[in-house]
Amino acid sequence: MTERERGDWARWIDGHLDGIRTSGRWRSYRDLDARGPVGRLVDEQRGVVTFASNDYLGLTAHPTVIDAAHEALDRWGAGSGGSRLITGSRPVHTELEGELAAWKQTDRAVLFPTGFAANLGVIATLAGPGVRVVSDSLNHASIIDGTRLSRAEVVIAPHADVAALERLVAAHSGPTLVVADTVFSMDGDVLDVAAVVEVCRRHGALLVLDEAHAVLGPEPTSNDLDGVEVVRVGTLSKTLGSLGGFAACSDRVADLLVNAARSSIFTTALSPADAAAALAATRIVGAAEGDELRARLRRHVDRLAPGHPSPIVPVVLGEEERAVAAAAALLEAGLFVPAIRPPTVAPGTSRLRVTFSAAHTDDQVSRLVGALAGLGVDLPGTPS
Repeated sequence: MTERERGDWARWIDGHLDGIRTSGRWRSYRDLDARGPVGRLVDEQRGVVTFASNDYLGLTAHPTVIDAAHEALDRWGAGSGGSRLITGSRPVHTELEGELAAWKQTDRAVLFPTGFAANLGVIATLAGPGVRVVSDSLNHASIIDGTRLSRAEVVIAPHADVAALERLVAAHSGPTLVVADTVFSMDGDVLDVAAVVEVCRRHGALLVLDEAHAVLGPEPTSNDLDGVEVVRVGTLSKTLGSLGGFAACSDRVADLLVNAARSSIFTTALSPADAAAALAATRIVGAAEGDELRARLRRHVDRLAPGHPSPIVPVVLGEEERAVAAAAALLEAGLFVPAIRPPTVAPGTSRLRVTFSAAHTDDQVSRLVGALAGLGVDLPGTPS
């Protein structure tokens, strides 16, 4: 009989914690007192430039975005005070949903409190018993948890293997839902959206695309997605520099999510300040300034990994110890690039996960590239 079976929860928890420590995978939060990419690690009293943020366009500190959040605070207060279906919906939520739908060329968009909650709500609502969910093997944890909550049959497609995906879809005679990231969060590689759409079109499968990291694309148009029921899940916390998530979709799917998505119905609505900040950021992204920010981000990526399709650039080092040592050496140089290791990535693929922002300066990028070269690691895009 185990400790849990005996009701000895304290002993079980302590044993679980000991196992984490023994494996060398103990983690704890590190406070970073920062505005944009420059800040201070509080416990270590160390100034750093971070290359680990998802603030891809630097909009968290954009004056227009901040002003919009301040105005919303003054008008509506700090919180929404309820779920959207009770008392929590504010005009800014509806306005933001309209802007997001226009951006993604869909009928509607439905807000969620986080991108994680959006994937939970979308997948658990649309899938269920009798449905086959085909999920890419490198999909984000929120997708994995959404498939588990759905109680559908879940099959895992080998990463980026369109032929295998088609076999798995074709083998099921009932309804099928295909779900995949468009940019994968640990490798920064991109989905062949056109090929996956064609598979879904041929077999009548519903397609859920998680576009959380797709600041540099892919950005399919409504014509590219024609003939397929598609839900485009996004986040407000990365490209848009705020907090929250959304599902851009058809009218019918939006109505279903409003009425059935538990991760929206049974939680407090997104704060008005977050919604207002995201609304301002959406307008920047769709304007000439957004083009300029993406171009600057593209140049930064090309300094380290020419032609790499996203701002997520993995420097794979293999063993955990080597990745941790490399991260520590960079930190000594004032560059914050935490090591990513199991269970987040597979054993033997521990890495530095470099993420770029348009808010980085050319000098900061030069410091990073030079420091990585000084470590003697194989950089992306260079001969090993």
